[in-house]
Amino acid sequence: MSVLEAKNTENIAQVQQWVQAARQVAVLSGSGVSAESGVPTFRDTHTGYWAQFDPQEMASEPGFRAHPQRVWQWYSYRRDLIAQVQPNAAHSALAAFAQTHSGKLQLITQNVDGLHQRAGSHGVIALHGDVMRNQWLDACCPLCNMAHALAQGGEPPRCSACGNMLRPGVVWFGEHLPVDALAQAEQAVNACDVMLVVGTSGVVYPAAGLVFQAHQRGAKVVIVNPQATELDMLADVVVHQNAAKSLPVLLQQL
Repeated sequence: MSVLEAKNTENIAQVQQWVQAARQVAVLSGSGVSAESGVPTFRDTHTGYWAQFDPQEMASEPGFRAHPQRVWQWYSYRRDLIAQVQPNAAHSALAAFAQTHSGKLQLITQNVDGLHQRAGSHGVIALHGDVMRNQWLDACCPLCNMAHALAQGGEPPRCSACGNMLRPGVVWFGEHLPVDALAQAEQAVNACDVMLVVGTSGVVYPAAGLVFQAHQRGAKVVIVNPQATELDMLADVVVHQNAAKSLPVLLQQL
């Protein structure tokens, strides 16, 4: 056993004890969890034909207004990729723990792919929205009807009365997080004794700020990531493993 493996084993045993003793556990998951299912990261989807376009222009309101068909097609491409993958052991471990420890775990995710929900997690706080969901770009007129617009087709689908366009239900560059989702996340962090930070580099705010909040409150902060992150300095324990390997062990029935 290597020094790293021995340290991980020691750290995992410590985290198991903290999780068992905790009244509330908060989990913040990032793209690393989904990547283990084969979901391309945001920038990894810009390959082949899509490599010629600026990623930020494909995920901003100005970019959508300038080229609505192109951006809609790119999101259709991303949706197709996500539909082909399955939740992994990390998603399943979180769902199973929540089901057997009612009310103890609150899952907060930066991911927009819905894999946590597909694995059976309920009440997931999706900070950045849901890529499979649609919403109107502008304020609705009295005749805006989403089902009708989708049935009529179009790239993007539009209200036949006012021309309002449908857009993906995700948070774009330059947009604020949903107020309700952020408030729920902050409440969960304020209530937790242990916070697991899984598969996130810690560079995207305000999501990363939740970890500072937990640390300042005195909660045990556990970073689970095979690579170093911007948040390691806040950690009580760092587990240098991928999520699919570590979470089933960290959250096993004790």
